Amino acid sequence: MSSHEGPDRPAEPAWVEHAVWWHVYPLGFVGAEVRPATPVADRVLEHRLDRITPWLDHVVDLGLNGLLLGPVFASSTHGYDTVDHFRIDPRLGDVDDLDRLVAAAHERGVRVLLDGVFNHVGREHPAFRALEEQGPDAPSADLFAVDWAGWTPGQRVPVGDFEGHDILVALDHDSAATEDLVVEVMTHWLDRGIDGWRLDAAYAVPPAFWARVLPRVRERFPEAWFSGEVIHGDTAAIVRASTMDSTTQYELWQGIWHGIADRNLFELAHAVERHDALLATQAPTTFVGNHDVTRIASAVGERFAGHAAAVLFTVAGTPVVYAGDEYGWTGVKEEREGGDDAVRPTFPDIPPAPVELTRTYEALVALRRRNPWLHRAHTDVVHLTNTGLVLRTATADAAVVTTLNLADEPVELPAAGATHVEAGGGDLRDGTVRLPAAGWAVLTA
Repeated sequence: MSSHEGPDRPAEPAWVEHAVWWHVYPLGFVGAEVRPATPVADRVLEHRLDRITPWLDHVVDLGLNGLLLGPVFASSTHGYDTVDHFRIDPRLGDVDDLDRLVAAAHERGVRVLLDGVFNHVGREHPAFRALEEQGPDAPSADLFAVDWAGWTPGQRVPVGDFEGHDILVALDHDSAATEDLVVEVMTHWLDRGIDGWRLDAAYAVPPAFWARVLPRVRERFPEAWFSGEVIHGDTAAIVRASTMDSTTQYELWQGIWHGIADRNLFELAHAVERHDALLATQAPTTFVGNHDVTRIASAVGERFAGHAAAVLFTVAGTPVVYAGDEYGWTGVKEEREGGDDAVRPTFPDIPPAPVELTRTYEALVALRRRNPWLHRAHTDVVHLTNTGLVLRTATADAAVVTTLNLADEPVELPAAGATHVEAGGGDLRDGTVRLPAAGWAVLTA
C-alpha cells in the first residue's frame, strides 16, 4: 500500500496522472435562463447541449483531455437545486443530447466528469414535495433528517438546508436510503459512459458517507475518479476518511491570486509548501478559476494571467482550466442575486481565434502532458522576494523550474540548474534567467 492510500481506499486510476480538464458551466455556456419562472415540469425541451460539441476540438487543440461539466440534471434554477438526478435539465436537452456529447468527447480522447450534487436537493424535488404533503408517512421520508415532534400537517417541514440557502434541502447522510440513492445515481451515469464525478459540497457531507458509497460504486466501476469539493477543513483527514481520490485545492488557488495580486509572493510560496504536504494523501484537484470565483484575469490583472497559469501547470495535482480563462476572459463574482452571472457567461457558437494567452496555455499544457510525473512531484522554493519567485518541481531524474517576476523592471533570478526555456520568456545564461518587467518563464534541465 502506497503512502497516499488509506483503509479501503485504492490508488487513483492510472489515467488520472495524465488528465487535464476543461471546466464548463453548461447552463451559462448554452445561454439558458438560470432563474426561470416556469416550473421544471412545464418547461419546453431545448436541445442546447450540442452547443458544447463544436468546442471539443478547441479542447483538444489546447492539449486538454478532460471535460468537466457543471450540473446537467433537472433543477429549478442554477443547477445545484436538483429535482431529478436521472433526467437531463430540459433547458439543456435530454439524455440523447448528453449521450452524443459524451460520445463526441470520447471520440477525441476526452474523458467526461459530471457534477454530482449529493449534499442537498431542491425544494421542488418530488421526494421533498411528498414529505411536505405526507409528513413522516411519505415514502421518501428516510431521505431527510427531520424532527417531527410537534409537527402538524400543513406546517412547514423542519428540515435542514445548505448554508442558509432555503431552496437547498439537506439530505440525511446517516440514512441507508440516501446512500442507496447516491450509489444508484452514480452507477447509472457511469454505466452510460462518463468517467467520474465531481462531488459538490463534499465538505458538508460526513466523510463516513462517502466511505460507504464510493466502494460500492468502485466495485462496478474501478476506473472511475472522484474529486470532492472541499473549501475548508483538514483535507488530508477528509480524504483518508472518505476514500475520495482528490479534493479541490482552494488554498493553492487563494495563494496564487493573492500572492500575485498583492505582490506578496511569500503568500504564494507558503501555499505551495502546504500544497506539497498534501501529496502524502492525494493529488489535489488544482485550478485558478471556476464557476464560483472571480475570473483569474480579473483577480490578478490580465498582465499576470500567464503567471498564474505557469504555477498551475508546474506544481503537483490534477489541473482544471475554467473555460474562457485561456482567452483571458474577465468577470467579477459579486455577493448578490445574479452575482455569478459574470463568471458564467454564454459562449459563442464557435471558438474565437487564439490570443497570446491561449498560446501560453497550449505551451504549458503541452509541457504538463510531456511530463506526467508532475502529477505527484514535490516542489521546492529556490528563491523568494515579494515580487520574485523561483519554484523547482522535480524527481530524481527530471526538473521543471518556474520563475516569476511581478516587478515593473527586469530581474535576474537563479535558474536552479535549468538549461532550456519551455514557456514564457527569459534569457538563460551562466546559471541565471533574466526576466523582463512583469515576465515569467518555465524552464527545464
